[in-house]
Amino acid sequence: MSELDEQIAHRKAKLAALREAGVDPYPRLFEHDLEPAGVHQRYGDKTAEELVAEPVRLRVPGRVQAIREHGKTVFVDISDGSAKLQVLIRAHKLAEDSTRVLANLDLGDYLGVSGALMVTRTGELTLAGEQLQMLAKALRPLPEKYHGLADVEVRYRQRYLDLISNPESRQVFEVRAALLRGMRAFFDSRGFLEVETPMMQALAGGAAARPFTTHHNALDLDLYLRVAPELFLKRLVVGGLHKVYEINRNFRNEGISTQHNPEFTMLELYWAYADYRDIMTLVEEMFVSLAESILGEAALSWKGERLDLAAPWPRLTMVEATAKYGEIDPAKLGDAAAIAEELERRGAEMPRARDWGHLLLALFEEVAEPHLNAPTFIIDHPVEISPLAKQKPGDPRLTERFELYVGGMELANAFSELNDPQVQAERFRQQLAAREQGDDEAHRFDADYILALEHGMPPAGGLGVGIDRMAMLFTDRASIRDVILFPLLRPQA
Repeated sequence: MSELDEQIAHRKAKLAALREAGVDPYPRLFEHDLEPAGVHQRYGDKTAEELVAEPVRLRVPGRVQAIREHGKTVFVDISDGSAKLQVLIRAHKLAEDSTRVLANLDLGDYLGVSGALMVTRTGELTLAGEQLQMLAKALRPLPEKYHGLADVEVRYRQRYLDLISNPESRQVFEVRAALLRGMRAFFDSRGFLEVETPMMQALAGGAAARPFTTHHNALDLDLYLRVAPELFLKRLVVGGLHKVYEINRNFRNEGISTQHNPEFTMLELYWAYADYRDIMTLVEEMFVSLAESILGEAALSWKGERLDLAAPWPRLTMVEATAKYGEIDPAKLGDAAAIAEELERRGAEMPRARDWGHLLLALFEEVAEPHLNAPTFIIDHPVEISPLAKQKPGDPRLTERFELYVGGMELANAFSELNDPQVQAERFRQQLAAREQGDDEAHRFDADYILALEHGMPPAGGLGVGIDRMAMLFTDRASIRDVILFPLLRPQA
């Protein structure tokens, strides 16, 4: 029998002993006053004399983190995940039920304690335990206290152990929650309406991505998990909701990396009578607002480097960025064949579509993207890779589109939205041709969306922001799995 098996057997024996003694090891309720963090927040500044003069009696629950015996006195630390509270127990003064609980107590158990607050001679706020109640008997030991949970794979698969053992992981998800609250407050205060659009769609649209498929039995209908909410949100703009946003999940049947998870969270918004320049200003304001409220300053710490968020941020065209970081003559970047030669020379992956837009994007990602650490807007994307964006006046090969890069990652994507139904229909037909040539990420033809546009959509700017990557930046985490509570993993045998 392994050491772990012996520990589990020992704990099961204690569980049986509690039940035989009539103690319920998994009660349905524990009426309590405060958890440990709340005790410290409310009474942490009390002196020993004040607690003697005005006694405070509390019922406090928590997970047992430490047990220290000193003769007839036992010290137990209980925690709520964010703070611990010391409990002093004089075993010889306990009632019989509480004595049985103490005798069968293990690290990791949930314990309810009733008693009076005091301050020890060392100055530590302590609950003098007079009554103990087992709230949940843990049958498996927790990771070793002083080393925490170091195995990254286990941290992702058993996130509950990670949260118990590593306080910094809890802080990551508290920052993520603060980001979401802050975003909602930011857009609500500017008159945007939060909405929800379908997760299951008859036609996957709004982004160049391979979708997940599912089937509705009652309707006998094949459906797709959405790759983006874009086309439904723009239908709402047609309907007169001129400032809308959604924070929700997207699903893309693509590879997994430190920056990609097939299920991810996006902010997407649409703003009537605005264009992509207005959206750039809005994004700068949002980042500064969130950083100041969460981090205390308009700056980020990323992989040992300070990233200043003060506006305005640099704006480079995709051609300019590729020429600058690839040390390439800009004149060569106007020719598809020259770009293809440059990709081959560098041993870079060649895109399926060999048109100018896809080739330029591939070269940009190869030579420029890794260098975009400070916040930078990459503007004026080719029309071939931007089927939903309005063309740039004076240059029909380009669109009014930007992507925001921070920390070498694409963080946001925005357009001046294409609202001409005839041009949009032709773009969809071009995408269909690309699908027929093997591009399974090309956009499908959405006739219902064209129908909506034919009723008239005002000029608008649209924006999508990757929440998971924002959380990576704000918590200085190198992997997207560190900021998703339950990332997708290959099942264990």
